[in-house]
Amino acid sequence: MIRPVNCVMMGFAVIVGAFVVRADISSYVDDFWKFTLGFSTAFTFTGASMAINDYWDRDIDKINEPTRPIASGVVSPIEGLILASILTLVGFLAAALLSPLCLATAVVSWLISVSYNTKGKRTGLPGNLLVSLCVAVSLIYGSFIIKEGLGLSAVIFASLAFLSNTGREVTKGIVDVQGDKLKNIKTIAVSHGEKTAAYVASAFYVLASSLSLLPLYFELVSVWFLPFVLFADAGFLASSVMLIHDHSLENARRIKNLALLWMGFGLLAFITGSLIR
Repeated sequence: MIRPVNCVMMGFAVIVGAFVVRADISSYVDDFWKFTLGFSTAFTFTGASMAINDYWDRDIDKINEPTRPIASGVVSPIEGLILASILTLVGFLAAALLSPLCLATAVVSWLISVSYNTKGKRTGLPGNLLVSLCVAVSLIYGSFIIKEGLGLSAVIFASLAFLSNTGREVTKGIVDVQGDKLKNIKTIAVSHGEKTAAYVASAFYVLASSLSLLPLYFELVSVWFLPFVLFADAGFLASSVMLIHDHSLENARRIKNLALLWMGFGLLAFITGSLIR
């Protein structure tokens, strides 16, 4: 139910957000507990968000994702809410142990997540932007673990994550189009068709790729950033071409999963380029 791969990626994004602010690995030995708490916040909040999503979308999931725990009947709706509540409390505790700024950021992130799951998802693209905002906040949260401020590196990295994840969310709308139509969820795929959604998703992928060299241009990272980011860019561009060529449900599902992989390589690029100078 919590989608552990997504949880780990969000936790890793927090770590990346911290590293790009202060890329001196020797200084992190004493701050290991900060990394642990930061990772825990993102991991538990993501898991809670997934559980809340499964609760609110249980009727839609019976069409789109019938094997999910609540939709399939393996987990009851109330059990899903209990799990979400426990994970949320753990996340808030971890944030509170870091700093008031981290706690405030965690509260904002949680409110955005709940807004999306309860109301935002039904708005289509605005809902997609809310999800991507949560992803971007994870990188910003990581920078707050290290210092009480927001630098250019964190802003750029968060922006790239925002754009690429929005492309993934629009792609996901193609995958879920059948159930979303029945429940009047106004995704781009529902409102304007799968072909239009494919072009919009690809536009976000291409835009993220076209801006991906900004960290190197501003000398925020070393040249070691390049191999990983170019691999991620190539993946996003290839996925865009494949999605436009074939915007079927099956291919959109494949592209959605691949996008998560390319985002993972993007995170590796950030952390490698920050650590190896």
